[in-house]
Amino acid sequence: MMFFKRKTILDTLFYFAKSLSVVIGLVMIWRGIWYVLDFVDFTWLGGNHIFTAIGGIIAGLAILYIPNKNLHEIEKL
Repeated sequence: MMFFKRKTILDTLFYFAKSLSVVIGLVMIWRGIWYVLDFVDFTWLGGNHIFTAIGGIIAGLAILYIPNKNLHEIEKL
């Protein structure tokens, strides 16, 4: 016989808080990377965003491709 654990309001709030903290952490990392790339653009590239934009696209595709050797994660969007 299987017994199921009943979820309490506290469990639900803990799950929501944990998920929210992950999302906030990812956004903060993204924001930091964004500002670093802006600094690179203005300091070394004279404000030209094209090199970091193309580099970001290439790096993003590589990050999505390398673990599974495919780009199926893009299909999930």
